[in-house]
Amino acid sequence: MENDNLISANVWLAGRSYRIRIKPEEEEAVRKAIKLADDKITDLRNHYAGKDDQDFVAMCLLTYAADGATEGNTFNPLLDSDIKSMITKIDNIT
Repeated sequence: MENDNLISANVWLAGRSYRIRIKPEEEEAVRKAIKLADDKITDLRNHYAGKDDQDFVAMCLLTYAADGATEGNTFNPLLDSDIKSMITKIDNIT
């Protein structure tokens, strides 16, 4: 069965703990995605005071959905920093 090789992980998002099941080889990417989302939610909290956490989570989701739609589904926030790092390394070589 496909669920047999899943691992359990506890993650924090918007101040709440969630228990998820993921493939071991995807754990690093999932944790990185959660960190990016949590950082975005924190940034939204700092700019839009007086809202509740559900509003910030919804705003974060909408931001990522809009980015994906306007970038023709080629934008991947998980790879963005890696790509920028590679470009910098290439620029430094030339």
